[in-house]
Amino acid sequence: KIERALKDMDPEQRHAQRQKLSRPVLDEFVAWLRAQSEQVLPKSTLGQAVSYCLNQWPKLTVFLEDGHLELDNNRSERSIKRFVIGRKNFLFANTPRGARASAIAYSLVETAKENGLDPCLYLEYLFERLPNIQTDDQTAMNDLLPWSDHLPDGIRRRTKKA
Repeated sequence: KIERALKDMDPEQRHAQRQKLSRPVLDEFVAWLRAQSEQVLPKSTLGQAVSYCLNQWPKLTVFLEDGHLELDNNRSERSIKRFVIGRKNFLFANTPRGARASAIAYSLVETAKENGLDPCLYLEYLFERLPNIQTDDQTAMNDLLPWSDHLPDGIRRRTKKA
């Protein structure tokens, strides 16, 4: 519930609000877990669940450290869903070079999407420019990255106005 209320905030605001709203809830929860761990049988289902949660606590609370981090991995799960569904297609990448080429292509497409680019236009832009630049020129290569401010506006996805 707290995270839903914070979803439209910038990372700095989200971090501050997590400290104010989420940290107290988690502090109470970990106190409860510690109390339960002394009262339940360790090999019982509840005992195992409490022990597991306490052992994973640093991983559970890492989202409090940075407002950029998301509480769940739903976005990444959605982005790989197409690949999971189409995994039989990967049988045709029957060599390590073919599998590597597929992985690079999929990574480029998904990273373009995550950065608000039209993947087809972005790939076209790359294919037009890459043959004409020195790949060891770090500045020129950085200008082609999906998050670069030097990309033309024409390859950015149009956002719907509310």
